[in-house]
Amino acid sequence: MLLKEYRICMPLTVDEYKIGQLYMISKHSHEQSDRGEGVEVVQNEPFEDPHHGNGQFTEKRVYLNSKLPSWARAVVPKIFYVTEKAWNYYPYTVTEYTCSFLPKFSIHIETKYEDNKGSNDSIFDNEAKDLEREVCFIDIACDEIPERYYKESEDPKHFKSEKTGRGQLREGWRDSHQPIMCSYKLVTVKFEVWGLQTRVEQFVHKVVRDILLIGHRQAFAWVDEWYDMTMDEVREFERATQEATNKKIGVLPPAISISGIALLPSSVRSAPSSAPSTPLSTDAPEFLSVPRDRPRKKSAPETLTLPDPEKKATLNLPGMHSSDKPCRPKSE
Repeated sequence: MLLKEYRICMPLTVDEYKIGQLYMISKHSHEQSDRGEGVEVVQNEPFEDPHHGNGQFTEKRVYLNSKLPSWARAVVPKIFYVTEKAWNYYPYTVTEYTCSFLPKFSIHIETKYEDNKGSNDSIFDNEAKDLEREVCFIDIACDEIPERYYKESEDPKHFKSEKTGRGQLREGWRDSHQPIMCSYKLVTVKFEVWGLQTRVEQFVHKVVRDILLIGHRQAFAWVDEWYDMTMDEVREFERATQEATNKKIGVLPPAISISGIALLPSSVRSAPSSAPSTPLSTDAPEFLSVPRDRPRKKSAPETLTLPDPEKKATLNLPGMHSSDKPCRPKSE
């Protein structure tokens, strides 16, 4: 298990970001979905918790085989997904990830939002007071992101909001900017497989950090798109974007009722599940099915004529010549 605490400051208030984070997640999911890979929204509905009150529960399936490193693609089949389950009781949220192929893999994220610059060192005392963890500050303006994800229009150093007047952040902006808020994220990664645990857990944290950096940059860069929205309007945006995203990745309507499945109480959900969710269908996809009428491949001639033992003839079989060179495996 590898535990880290991430702190990401934003030039917003906690009340403003309640709309912004919903808008960002929906739009980001839609942009990253294409050609059978991306984010499928399975469930998104209100949920009430006896301790945290009214909230929103969402379940998503993230198909991302092409985004894995080469060493992971070597052991992971192409048809796998990560299940995301999230309970949003803003300004407190819980998100859990499990994998359809790796039952010993899980990510557990607890998030709290406060109007400060990341100065609350005891914010997770109830959840992880005695657990050793690394605290990582993420600067949306100055930290580098992977080059393939960089867009100048989403760079807080260049972007300036027309509706709020905020933007063009410079180094050290967190010390003086008003308003300012912080997303505190306690992230636990588990991959209980001997020989791979450390490598996989470190890799996953690197991916999580990149996603947090990109997502929070986008949430601020898109502020003029969501700043005047009401909660009803952003929920309608979620619904329309969800339908468009599912269509974009080619998801068919489920054959079972999802909304009728009861959710576990929060006391049971205190730790992430280690087993993957059941797929909507247990049938193999069409491209994995063996054709019924496939002709058998012939590996030898129909007839083989043996030489006359009294004649000194050479038996030549198909594909065998004295000049043939040994085959080499095809380079990857």
